[in-house]
Amino acid sequence: MDSQHPNEAHPPREIAQMVERLGVAKAQTDTLTLLVLGLLAGAFVSMGAIFSTVIMTQSALGFGVTRLLGGVGFCLGLVLVVVAGAELFTGNNLLAMAWASGLIRVRDVLRNWFWVYVGNVVGCLGTALFVLWAGVANLGGGVVGQTAVAIAEAKCGLSFGEAFARGVLCNALVCLAVWLTLGGRSVSDKILAVLFPVTAFVALGLEHSIANWFFLPFGIALEQGDEISIVGAIRNLVAVTAGNVVGGTLLVAAVYWVAYLRPERRANR
Repeated sequence: MDSQHPNEAHPPREIAQMVERLGVAKAQTDTLTLLVLGLLAGAFVSMGAIFSTVIMTQSALGFGVTRLLGGVGFCLGLVLVVVAGAELFTGNNLLAMAWASGLIRVRDVLRNWFWVYVGNVVGCLGTALFVLWAGVANLGGGVVGQTAVAIAEAKCGLSFGEAFARGVLCNALVCLAVWLTLGGRSVSDKILAVLFPVTAFVALGLEHSIANWFFLPFGIALEQGDEISIVGAIRNLVAVTAGNVVGGTLLVAAVYWVAYLRPERRANR
């Protein structure tokens, strides 16, 4: 099929098989590689986050259009992860498909998630420090910093349930974006595959745990009063991380595994 139709997208069944094989490869990746690629992903997502923040600062285009443009800017992070190569915790929730097929163990999945998450957090915190050092918050006479503080404050103000639900929906879209990139064959295909799902989650105000490891520390570092609650920040990170896992593993990985990879489905092909 590939030789006859080199420009066609991979169909969903092939994507499911690719995700399964990729899950096995990721589970076998050594710890140092996971940490390094995880650090890169955290940095990439953070650059998308600050780019989005600058875009949305003092926009006079109205709420919806401003959120739309901010979402487009945020796509930078996942584009870099997918095209340049990095390991992102939220996308790696798709490893659940390889586990469901019995190709990897629970501890293999948890090992990958743990070290990638650690690398992502280090990448986010390191990028936040560099962005602070570079004085990006001072752009526009300090209004970028004000926007960053307002974003962090809003995230801390979410209840556990709200943050969890937004995390579920967010990672359903992120994992679908990753799924679509695997269907593409060119760099432009992959960029376009990222564009709509990621823009949608930002425009809808959904919550991404790794991005929040940039948004929250960055906002806390910039605040000059007590607008941002540390307890609220911790609550957000815990709830959103849990929601992201549910959204990625159940709403995407589990559904597609049942549709394309369950043993009886394979036996009937």
